[in-house]
Amino acid sequence: MLVATHDGSFHADDVFAVAALTLLGDPEGVEIVRTRDRDVLAGADIRVDVGFRDDPATGDFDHHQRGFDRARSNGVAYASFGLVWEHYGARICGGDREVADTVDASLVQTVDANDTGQRLTESIVEGAHPMSVSSVIAGLQPRWDETLDAVHERARFDEALALATGVLRREIEAAAAANRAVKLVRAAIASASDPRLIELPVDAPWKRTVVPEAPAALFVIYPKRQGYGLEAVPRQLGSFENRRDLPAAWAGLEGDDLVAVTGVAAALFCHAKRFLVVARTREGIGRLAELALADG
Repeated sequence: MLVATHDGSFHADDVFAVAALTLLGDPEGVEIVRTRDRDVLAGADIRVDVGFRDDPATGDFDHHQRGFDRARSNGVAYASFGLVWEHYGARICGGDREVADTVDASLVQTVDANDTGQRLTESIVEGAHPMSVSSVIAGLQPRWDETLDAVHERARFDEALALATGVLRREIEAAAAANRAVKLVRAAIASASDPRLIELPVDAPWKRTVVPEAPAALFVIYPKRQGYGLEAVPRQLGSFENRRDLPAAWAGLEGDDLVAVTGVAAALFCHAKRFLVVARTREGIGRLAELALADG
């Protein structure tokens, strides 16, 4: 598959769009040409961020043409990465549209918004500006006082492409893992004998599911490297306030001191903020959970 994009300056938009196409798994591989030569562009299978046309049927994914105003329902405008992802994202994610949509929200929209001049975040500290993935890619551009020949310019693009491909591949894997975690946590919620206590078979991300979907849940049990943890459910996502704190007498204790207060021989440690207690055994954490539930 021959993929064409423009030469000269590159941006995260075109770099990530090409990166996405390299993950399609074309059995013949992907050849990338950077040019504005119309004859060369016409011979490509796919044209990205060049050509003034948006038509997946002809392999065109550009957003610079006059009158182009496509945007998502949330108002984030499409750039070429988004156009490629809209058409190929689910296929790149193994046919999983849910994963593709998650990646669109976490990565693609950020890149598109930067390219189309939309601000998604605002700095709250004067003079401090968070570094985005778009700025990381931009950092590979030649400096104002640096002149590169065609060979070195292409080497920079290839370096940016390798970086973007790794970021995109990892984001896909993370999105797929997050979606698997949601299903696992929902199953744990459904099978809980006491809705106040959710037990997970593995240490998986649970807050984004438990907080909105299990309003009665107070604590979550899950295996940890040291044994088992009992963690308080926050009142809201991102909040440090818990629906119920662990007992005040446990706060900041560990080892023999925590054993003495709880009467649980397997007790190891309780965080001073009273949101996490750890025990060596499942039996031990179960007993600590009983005590924590009774303390309210």
